[in-house]
Amino acid sequence: MANTKSAKKAARQNIKRRLRNRYHLSRMKTYIRKFRRMVEEGRLEEAKQFLPEVQKIIMHTWSKGVITKQEASRRVSRVYTLLNKALQAQKEEG
Repeated sequence: MANTKSAKKAARQNIKRRLRNRYHLSRMKTYIRKFRRMVEEGRLEEAKQFLPEVQKIIMHTWSKGVITKQEASRRVSRVYTLLNKALQAQKEEG
């Protein structure tokens, strides 16, 4: 338990920051899950329309300092790759 006044304040700030970070991280993961579900179900046009929103949320999470820039870039890259592979597979089928 914190003893000094400054340590008590730091503990309060850490709790606030943890909750704020958890909100942003959870929101980002939810958007990515929704996007993946669209691709898996074959709703590629809908996924293509949703892709800029997913990228925006990922970069917003980075700008808030919840994830690093490298992680944000990696997540965006993986989302684009997933869609492109699905579109390529659909093109080969049809």
